[in-house]
Amino acid sequence: MGTSSVLDDLYDISQQVREQFRAQRRVLSFQDYLEVFAADARRHSRDAVQYIRDAFDYFGKEEVSKPWGEATRFRLFDLPWLESRDDGGGLIGQEAVQNELYRILNNFAREGRPNRLPLLHGPNGSAKSTVARCIMQALEHYSTTDEGALYRFHWVFPSKRSTRGAIGFGDKLLAAKETASYGQLPEEQIDARLIDELRDHPLLLLPRDDRRALLRKLLPNSPPSRGVNQWLWHGSLSHKNRAVFDALLASCEGDLAEVLRHVQVERYFVSKRYRTAAVTIGPELSIDAGERQITADRSLGALPSSLQAVTLFETHGELIEASGGLIEFSDLLKRPLERFKYLQITAETGEVALPTQNIRINCVMLASSNETELAAFRKHPEFESFRSRLELIRMPYLLSWRDEQAIYDTQIAPHLQVHVVPHATRVAAMFAVLTRLNRPNPDGYQREIRDIVRSLTAFEKLELYADGKAPARLDADKRKAITAAVEQLYREFDSHTIYEGCIGASPREMRTVLLDAAQNPDFHGLSPFGVLEELDALCAREVEYVWLQLEAMDGGFHDHAEFRRLVRDELLEWTEDEFRRASGLIDEQRYAELFTRYIHHVSHWAKSEKVRNAITGADEDPDERLMEEVETLLDLPDQPQDLRHSWMNLIAAWAIDHPGEALDIDGIFSVPIRRLRDAVFRDRRTALVRLSRNVMVLLRQEGAGLDATERQDAQRMVDRLCADFGYEPASVADTCAMLLKLRLDAQN
Repeated sequence: MGTSSVLDDLYDISQQVREQFRAQRRVLSFQDYLEVFAADARRHSRDAVQYIRDAFDYFGKEEVSKPWGEATRFRLFDLPWLESRDDGGGLIGQEAVQNELYRILNNFAREGRPNRLPLLHGPNGSAKSTVARCIMQALEHYSTTDEGALYRFHWVFPSKRSTRGAIGFGDKLLAAKETASYGQLPEEQIDARLIDELRDHPLLLLPRDDRRALLRKLLPNSPPSRGVNQWLWHGSLSHKNRAVFDALLASCEGDLAEVLRHVQVERYFVSKRYRTAAVTIGPELSIDAGERQITADRSLGALPSSLQAVTLFETHGELIEASGGLIEFSDLLKRPLERFKYLQITAETGEVALPTQNIRINCVMLASSNETELAAFRKHPEFESFRSRLELIRMPYLLSWRDEQAIYDTQIAPHLQVHVVPHATRVAAMFAVLTRLNRPNPDGYQREIRDIVRSLTAFEKLELYADGKAPARLDADKRKAITAAVEQLYREFDSHTIYEGCIGASPREMRTVLLDAAQNPDFHGLSPFGVLEELDALCAREVEYVWLQLEAMDGGFHDHAEFRRLVRDELLEWTEDEFRRASGLIDEQRYAELFTRYIHHVSHWAKSEKVRNAITGADEDPDERLMEEVETLLDLPDQPQDLRHSWMNLIAAWAIDHPGEALDIDGIFSVPIRRLRDAVFRDRRTALVRLSRNVMVLLRQEGAGLDATERQDAQRMVDRLCADFGYEPASVADTCAMLLKLRLDAQN
């Protein structure tokens, strides 16, 4: 590639940047800004609360279905505009928290300002900081769109050359006749610029009565009490801007138009990196707002003499940098009380007092705390005075292992740079959620389901929360009853101090488990069996974690040894099923089709109807021999008539809940179909063991001793496992070895 080609590319890039700069209207005169404002007054008159609330709306929302009910999810937390997740993933689950925040923002907007401090509280690692990060990233993107355009203003003073001897103002014949605004002069013709660090709204430059008249004209359907930025309606310029404005107005003998020529309106963008309207404060003992005198600064010696005689103060600090956006107080309660006590007055008045001025705070404050610090704060004598200014938002660990697995799959596994073997993250997620579940108290439930609730195991509750899947041991009526009670189960501990999800394995701890498992030399990649070994090591450190010190309860709750056994057994079940399906020893559709035929005949039997023979076309009695054969395979009672009727009731109930949908036999009868499959395959287990051993020989001994047919069958199985289930040859060998050792050889 030649030099000229590179220079051409540079020229094209330069042109694109210039065109984008102009299209975004980055620098405007005050008059130009008024035109922009008038074109969409509501958009450009928002305060920080309205702006953040509109960002939620801009990205939209959707209804998601959970076993415990429908929930609204705001797409903002999915970060849909990002092409990569290198800077962290989105927020998985936590729809209740999202809706609480949106409700609070709406209340703030109605009240005219954020007069309380939302405090996210929950166990360590429950994604409290992720909430703030997602909102800040959303604001960053939103501010780059036309709908999210933000503007502030600065004061500019032209050089002597551009004003033919004038010092910034005062000469009605100065070179201003050559330009409508000093704000659009070339940089070399500007001697000084005063930056507005508080990001005052440009409209505050207009007298209050005239400003209100303009707002009434441009927003006729938004009365002052609703919809109009109260800061813009009632507010005034900050201390420094007021001092500059008054000095200029006096020098210009009251000519407002002349004063406004010194105004340069600039579009700005939210940025957490550069601390522009998005700021996070850690628990360090830092000062959140302050001021310093700036008139002595030698770089401002070009200011007009009238301004040099005015004492100007520049504000600084995190609260200032967050103006117009969001400030997060991370781990707020780890600070000594004296360091955040001012927030009580700030929330109440909307101002922060500095030595020479009171600053109007135009930002939304969001804080976080873990449960230990909050519990200690509740005992503090000052807590009651703070309580009315706090919006407590509980943020527990996730209780659906599917949501938990999504965290590992999207935010941990992609960074491991090794092959992730099927079920590795699933094993970790199921174990983690099992450690968070509380044993339900049956006394709080209706009499007809108390016994069911009393008998629930931790693993059964896990599956209820993940898929709404009732225990297979229950009959159809009881399964329906407990499924209907999932929401009550999920909400049972909401009013408890030790709520469900406040204790258990943290995603941070599970991250370490997965990272360590990925380095296990006994397995290739991130193996689920490697994860199990790391879980054993984690649980051996009982003194380090509260959840390992809880006493085991009936149903297996808080029994971490039982949890590991359960997930290991499930893992072996999943892998055996995959190996069975990949073996080709039996047509996978056979048992599903057999059970479908069985249900078809049972349906006609229950209604005393004939069945049309598909071959002869004759109407015949239901095939009793077929029904008895399937029932024998399923090991059903000698008199299965009652069960046949209950299955018909189950179909009827499903049809009522899913009107107009095709009957889902596989979903309704997944358990008996699985039992039927196991029964059909029982006689083929020896063949599966032999084939699995051949796979081991093929992969670890290069097929030594296998004949052509055995080698071909083994290779076909490996290919299917890789293509259909996501294995790699090395992980097939690892999994096959463990499956033979722990399941197939032991049971054969």
